[in-house]
Amino acid sequence: MNLKNIRNVVLSLAFLSLVSLVSFKIGEGQGSLVEGNQWNMSMMWKVKDVLSNKFLEKDKVKDTDALKYGAIEGMVAALDDPYTMYLPPEENKSANEDLAGEFAGVGISLGYKDKTLAVMSPLAKTPADRAGVMAGDLILKIVDKNKKLDKDTTGISLNEAVKLIRGEKGTDVTLTLYRDGKSGTFDVTLTRDDIEVPGLELEWKESNGKKVAWIKFYKFSEQVFDEWSKIVNQIKTEKGDNYGGIVLDLRNNPGGYLQASVDVASDFLTDGVVVKQESSAGITDTYTVDKTKGALANDKLVVLINGGSASASEILAGALKDHNRAKLIGEKSFGKGTVQETQEFKDGSGLHVTIAKWLLPSGKNIHKEGIAPDVEVKSGDDPKVDVQLDKAIEILLK
Repeated sequence: MNLKNIRNVVLSLAFLSLVSLVSFKIGEGQGSLVEGNQWNMSMMWKVKDVLSNKFLEKDKVKDTDALKYGAIEGMVAALDDPYTMYLPPEENKSANEDLAGEFAGVGISLGYKDKTLAVMSPLAKTPADRAGVMAGDLILKIVDKNKKLDKDTTGISLNEAVKLIRGEKGTDVTLTLYRDGKSGTFDVTLTRDDIEVPGLELEWKESNGKKVAWIKFYKFSEQVFDEWSKIVNQIKTEKGDNYGGIVLDLRNNPGGYLQASVDVASDFLTDGVVVKQESSAGITDTYTVDKTKGALANDKLVVLINGGSASASEILAGALKDHNRAKLIGEKSFGKGTVQETQEFKDGSGLHVTIAKWLLPSGKNIHKEGIAPDVEVKSGDDPKVDVQLDKAIEILLK
């Protein structure tokens, strides 16, 4: 698989979509959409004719693009896989902007928790992050006074939620949230802003006379392909005699490009399998360590994970754990073990298709299970005190 195709394999959680289908009967003797193994497209045109003649709001029937995209979305949604989705042009543009690391909004990746709209991860240095929104918070209501919107999120699709939460820079949206361990619901008002999420950042921490490189991975976006080598060179240049090692922080990292996680793993490992990809036909693609890398293979390392760590970040954490390269500190990861490939169409729409499941080097698939940390540390209530990072540095310097 060449680099172009590998980059098209997306494991992002930002645009999970659960679309409900509406079924109805239009009368006897009208035929069916599928006869034997052949598609009977005339059935679709008959349905459209009935809508054109009888549906109350005629202007909606005239919107042929909406009908076309809705029909395709319904066909894809019938597969009942939340990771396989068809995105019309506007939604597909938003998905691509997310992976590029630049978009407008409040700075949260959305998904579902027990079929309820939820925050998968608050992106760093965004309105949501500054307001204390946390991974796992359930979003029960969306209120936007400027749009005269007061929307309960029961049964809401992710695409609709994205549209409602995003808006013009400087305007406000209020989210009613529920958080485990917190009594009752609470409201958070967020002022929308331009969101530019870095792929990763390096910060140096001092502890007991030692210097620790704290690498914060926010997302495996396109930026990582260029930024990672710069971070590696910076560590090699600046670490000095009192260097204690690396804390690789994958908390609230919702994933991104698979190849980016393989590239990063290759600088911490000398050889071996990073991840395996198994298709429905039983064909396995194996992604191994790039032996031309390995720049940080001898550096002490611990890895931070939590419930917002998913897909590509789980691949990286799982590979380092399986190779006994690093201890995992924090909380159990999200658990996404399937691989999606994107298909772009000329009209700007896109199709994300689940093509395989991925396996850790040990052969385990962690879909819906997640990866358990070696040392469990719950996040603290005080956002100014990072107890998980403190514990990771303590373990690193032992």
